[in-house]
Amino acid sequence: MRRTASCTPKAVSSSRIAWLIAAWVTWHRTAARVIDPSRATATRYSSCLSVTSFISAVYDLAKQIQLCLGIGPRDSGSKAGEHAQRSAMPSPHVVTLGTAGGPRWWDRPGAAAARSGISTAVVVGDAIYLVDAGQGAGRQLARAGLRMDQVRALFLTHLHSDHVADLTGLLLFGLFERREPDVVPLAVHGPGARGNLPPLSSHANLRPEPVAPANPTPGTAEMIELLCAAHATDLNDRIFDSLTSSPADQLAVHDIELPAGTGFDPDHTVAPPMEPIEILRDDRVLVTATLVDHPPTAPAYAFRFDTADGSVTISGDTAPCDNLVRLGRDTDLLLHEAIDLDAISVRYTDEAMRRATMEHHRRAHTTPRQAGEIATAATARALALHHLVPGDSPASSFLTASETFDGPLLIPDDLDVIEFAAGARLRTEVA
Repeated sequence: MRRTASCTPKAVSSSRIAWLIAAWVTWHRTAARVIDPSRATATRYSSCLSVTSFISAVYDLAKQIQLCLGIGPRDSGSKAGEHAQRSAMPSPHVVTLGTAGGPRWWDRPGAAAARSGISTAVVVGDAIYLVDAGQGAGRQLARAGLRMDQVRALFLTHLHSDHVADLTGLLLFGLFERREPDVVPLAVHGPGARGNLPPLSSHANLRPEPVAPANPTPGTAEMIELLCAAHATDLNDRIFDSLTSSPADQLAVHDIELPAGTGFDPDHTVAPPMEPIEILRDDRVLVTATLVDHPPTAPAYAFRFDTADGSVTISGDTAPCDNLVRLGRDTDLLLHEAIDLDAISVRYTDEAMRRATMEHHRRAHTTPRQAGEIATAATARALALHHLVPGDSPASSFLTASETFDGPLLIPDDLDVIEFAAGARLRTEVA
């Protein structure tokens, strides 16, 4: 597939100069860096990673040269205007606000920017729907030129910290952007309470003490209530002194209710076979969800957004799961998580923690090859991998998805814009 970006003639000319310089320097390096091969212009990712590595290294260096020339794409002042124009695109699209997974601050030395925590904006006309609120989500939303008063709903796939780290920021800061009297309360949909502590790892030598033993596994509604209580001093100062609205008046929080007889069990059957359930329907989208396989976190969900022009399915965190294939059947774009097991394994220094955590990763996450298999089984039109772990790995680490999926494959960066209109040539604008 071909990735395109809108540029002025001056920027195009300067970009060509930067590319020529970068290509010459990279060619003469003894060891080219492998960074973001998703940036290479190609109709199909090749398994020849040496070519891909060269192109991606040239791209990264060209970006740095562009920054030095003052035409780089990472100026935060210009990004808001660019994305404001993109938000006016008639075609529905997603903005990958953050593409990293895991409870860490990922750095990428030499890259233009580190990946932010997982968060995705689904944009349909002037309506925005957020999926997850990882680290930096609020700031990324602003950088994308997307306004909080356009956000109709927030959907949480599950309550791991890397998916909700910036929920507090959205609640405390973001609600200040929703002050117009005709703005309806922000709907928040997420999993309910697990009900009990997860089983103890077989690698444990001692039983640990739980956090908040009186209520160790709150669901979405309780979690937001507890977050507001933790910030009561700030909120009450502003409510009583500055006459701001209470979060209770600006939020409509819903724990997703499973149909009776689903067979869900948080310890043994976290993703029993089920048909997708309707979560929200308005004049722009139909949002459906299904349980996915991310033990011990349960319940955990994937979401699908159907519009008049196309559909996108967002996996959340999951191992390969038949429910996700069912939810994503014939979707125009599948956004799926991906983990590089070899790369993450060497990051742990504590051996007991490494064994336990790697066991979790293998049973609760998806490799790129497996993600490709899921996209193929669902007959998805295109596949984009996000929630990348490790978040500082080169995009080439995830290209093996092309071995099991024959359609267009993307490894998006933060603030990329991916259109998903049915029947249209899939277009990605580089942020």
